[in-house]
Amino acid sequence: MARLQMQKIGICALKKDRQALIEELQRKGAVQLVDQEPPEEGAFGKTNTMEQRSGYERTIQACKQALEVLDKYAPVKESPLAALEGRRMLSPEEWKKRTREREELEGVARQINALAKQAAENHTQAGRLQAQVQGLEPWMGLDLPLDFKGTKKTAAFIGVFAGERDEGALKEALAQSAPELEALDLWIISRTKEQTCVFVLCLKKDAQKAEDALRANGFSLPGLPGDKVPAQEKEELLEKIRQCQEKAGQNEEELRQLGSRREDLMLLMDDSALRAEQQKATDLTMASRHVFWLSGYLPAKRAKEIQSLLEQKYGAVVQFEEPAPQENVPVAVENGPFAAPVEGVLNSFSLPGKGEIDPTFMMSLFYYFFFGMMLSDAGYGLVMVLACGFCLVKYKNMEPSWKKTLKMFLYSGISAAFWGAMYGSWFGDAPKVIASTFFGSDFAIRPLWMDPLAEPMTLLMICMLFGIIHLFAGLGCKVYQSLRQKDYLSVVSDALVWYLLVGGLILFGLSSQTFVDMLQLDFLLPAAVGAVGKWMAILGALGVVICGGLGYKNPLLRLVNGLYALYGSTSWLGDILSYSRLLGLGLATGVIAQVVNMMGSMMGGGVLGAIVFILVFLLGHTMNIAINLLGAYVHTNRLEYVEFFGKFFEGGGEPFVPLDVHTKYYKISEVK
Repeated sequence: MARLQMQKIGICALKKDRQALIEELQRKGAVQLVDQEPPEEGAFGKTNTMEQRSGYERTIQACKQALEVLDKYAPVKESPLAALEGRRMLSPEEWKKRTREREELEGVARQINALAKQAAENHTQAGRLQAQVQGLEPWMGLDLPLDFKGTKKTAAFIGVFAGERDEGALKEALAQSAPELEALDLWIISRTKEQTCVFVLCLKKDAQKAEDALRANGFSLPGLPGDKVPAQEKEELLEKIRQCQEKAGQNEEELRQLGSRREDLMLLMDDSALRAEQQKATDLTMASRHVFWLSGYLPAKRAKEIQSLLEQKYGAVVQFEEPAPQENVPVAVENGPFAAPVEGVLNSFSLPGKGEIDPTFMMSLFYYFFFGMMLSDAGYGLVMVLACGFCLVKYKNMEPSWKKTLKMFLYSGISAAFWGAMYGSWFGDAPKVIASTFFGSDFAIRPLWMDPLAEPMTLLMICMLFGIIHLFAGLGCKVYQSLRQKDYLSVVSDALVWYLLVGGLILFGLSSQTFVDMLQLDFLLPAAVGAVGKWMAILGALGVVICGGLGYKNPLLRLVNGLYALYGSTSWLGDILSYSRLLGLGLATGVIAQVVNMMGSMMGGGVLGAIVFILVFLLGHTMNIAINLLGAYVHTNRLEYVEFFGKFFEGGGEPFVPLDVHTKYYKISEVK
């Protein structure tokens, strides 16, 4: 249980060294800077770098957008495990050398984004023109421009009626709408279920009457202005489309050639992120004309290292002091190689709050244990161990968070292999099925301990026993935590009385023949032990009632709240029953695995049977391990978060976030 001790640090140095000193702190990643209010009177004032920081953030966005463009037009094939390769290493000197020409690199990003925009605009324009071509298709039989209005003595109307219309019916409808028309003729250019395209001609003096009659029958203009014959208009549009597509192709070819600048843009993006964070750190300093001051928190174990570095390299004045008890100090935890992999599980819940211990080590002991019980297949466990071990060996440069996660699953896989061997589950009953189906043998790998399917009640009792141990361990953490805070009353009220009550009830129950028979246990504790357990439970119950009412002066309220606290003891039954999931998930894994093996062996022996068995085996067990891995992970976390943490841990600590190299693609190869 290693919660790092934090110290406050104050640094005063020459203003000319501020940028270099902040860069040094960033590479060391040891100090979390805090904001400070300058004194109302004095030479120190705040610095505002919003303009510079905004510039770097714009560069980050431009690079991000440019990289997305290159991923589209000049993609790079990556391994499915590329995320495990980690960030690439660069020395500080190489980093500065490659980012020296920032303006040129920013120009590349702008050029890529501009080309992508041009390509998109050309494709959009081609799409618009193509829509116009499609709109002209119904008019290909017309040898006049669509904007033709008639001659000196005639008026022409070119347009459409909705739906499929007959020429005779249209003429009759127009005649009924305008019987006074002296002459009107109509030709159908094209006709579909959606529309009927027509050309109408009448005397010029009757143009208004003809137009009114046409509109009364649903006539509308085509919406395709043009002073050319549709066929000619189509040819010109197709040529424009070809030109747009050619320009877009040229843009895309230039983008593919710029794919070679991908790594430069990655580095520019990371460098801009570093500089933006440096500017943000600069805003947290107070400066006068010649000196500046900054303060923050750092782990006490790194205090001498940082002090020596800053004093020798920059002539800085470095001061340390212990945080005041009321200060909200940032929290960082550090554990050994066995417990560190589950720090991510703790972080997903919350970091320790003020006065709380780091529960990672104690949690890890049960985490791997329970995870293995839920997965409980030796074959699946070995697959996890081999897969995680391979990745850890092959990808030496992977990020610490990935490394911790893989180690967590590696240790959980070892536990699953152990419990699988205890239960005799090797990909379910695969050895037995393979031996009987393909070799006519009765070979089988026997359980080293018990078969869960044959003795489910016994295993259920064992799971609940492990649950009680887990819960009591949580109470033990509460005792340790309270003793550190010298809160002796909490030791009694929050832990000791529950040890007596729950432990006493368990001893009393195990000395009762009725209780033992109900649980199908094959042992019975002596009556003397049961008597001791009874008095322990009575003493614990009295303690719960007394301690539950300590905060009230009114005797009646004390009694009521004490009895209510005693009623809360029923939650222990629910907590203990929660550990039945250790049995449930373990049985589910084994039963599904056996069903997969049975399905695979339904074709019997022979070549065809072997092929079917292999396919079903691979597909079925892959799905089973994926589903039950997720189930084991979720339910193990739940047992830790709800049952274990519920006994002593609330969390709420603010994470320690030092000024560090927070980049995506590259990192500086400097030992902290």
